[in-house]
Amino acid sequence: MYSKKSTLPFVLLVIIALLALFFPGLPATGEHEFDAADIAWMLTSTALVLIMTPGLAFFYGGMVKKKNVISTMLQSFICMAVVAVIWVVFGFSLVFGESIGGIIGNPATYFMFGGVIGGENWPGAPTIPFALFALYQLKFAIITPALITGAFAERIRFTSYVLFLCLFFIFIYAPLAHATWHPDGLLAGMGVLDFAGGTVVHMSAGVTALASALYLKQGNANGGHDPARISYVILGTGFLWFGWFGFNAGSAFGASELAATALATTSTASGAAALAWIFFDAARGKKPTAMGVCIGVVVGLVAITPAAGFVTVPHSLIIGIVASIISRLVVEWRTRSRVDDTLDVFPSHGVGGMVGMILTGVFATKTINSVVSTDGLFFGETGLFTAHVIGLVGAVIFTFAMAFVILKVTDVITKLRVSPEEEEVGLDISQHGEKL
Repeated sequence: MYSKKSTLPFVLLVIIALLALFFPGLPATGEHEFDAADIAWMLTSTALVLIMTPGLAFFYGGMVKKKNVISTMLQSFICMAVVAVIWVVFGFSLVFGESIGGIIGNPATYFMFGGVIGGENWPGAPTIPFALFALYQLKFAIITPALITGAFAERIRFTSYVLFLCLFFIFIYAPLAHATWHPDGLLAGMGVLDFAGGTVVHMSAGVTALASALYLKQGNANGGHDPARISYVILGTGFLWFGWFGFNAGSAFGASELAATALATTSTASGAAALAWIFFDAARGKKPTAMGVCIGVVVGLVAITPAAGFVTVPHSLIIGIVASIISRLVVEWRTRSRVDDTLDVFPSHGVGGMVGMILTGVFATKTINSVVSTDGLFFGETGLFTAHVIGLVGAVIFTFAMAFVILKVTDVITKLRVSPEEEEVGLDISQHGEKL
């Protein structure tokens, strides 16, 4: 099966290959101190975070109709290819390059990975090679646009999605990541804490998902969930849960007590959130479902992400339970509304990330992590909580507005939505010429 020819993407890839001849990224010279245990843990964590993207593919793929499973899963897998190339060329520079106004990095700082191999250790990760830090951060950049795909599953053209994810990375992910995680970033300067990506990853993806659902409007079968394989959802949840320990505990950037604390809070919050989801349903006379347990786990993982290395283990219980109940209520609101967020990305990741960010401002304490300069609201101080509220509002407004812009730009360049006929036959056949 053939489709309309499109030579531009291939030409761009050839240009990148030619650039590699002129910018070979030779190792920088200099002596650096490393810790072998920290390197081993971060290599492991990097692999753990990467496996979350295939896990997400199964998680989403099991939720959609059988005729859209391959397309939905491929939307996650393609991120591992597209974002990896962008990251090496200029993406890493946009996030961690020399700061321009605290909003974005200079794309020339590490262009074509120049100065990364053998580069000076990153201040926040002083015991591992700079290249390992860069590759670990790449895995976060990969999964973030993949999270959005659940909002427009079963109704977006694949080629348009690829362009959209490129624009999302450049204009939403990179600025938020730079502002939050770069020492000179705008949000970092305000005192906003985000241990492993509650704002950078989950809020950015969740809010963009809401904008995408509103922009693309309803699918032909809005409100009708006909999951292809619940077993895929369970398998995907297992991969996500497993990989999330690298996501959160790895963000300690070393084999340390802080990593153990983050692992503990992650385990506790996710378990509590899973129980809260099905127990809350049971209290209202509903059956406990496998889907409910799986979504509850993910919501708990999302909510603890910004707080994992800043809060105590008992407080992580509260974060998981509160986030799960609030997300469950938002799912019910979304179901009754005309917002066709197909796989409830906004209630799970957007709302879960927001709850986690706010509760980080409530429960963070310097006794867990010395990076916390002002304790949270629970301990009687207001500075951190105020910074998080302001940061949340600013991040949501920025992301929502920018998402509509890039959706419109993408739609003008290449139509976003499949035709009703393509939607009816299914995206596996209409977009890829394949089927289960």
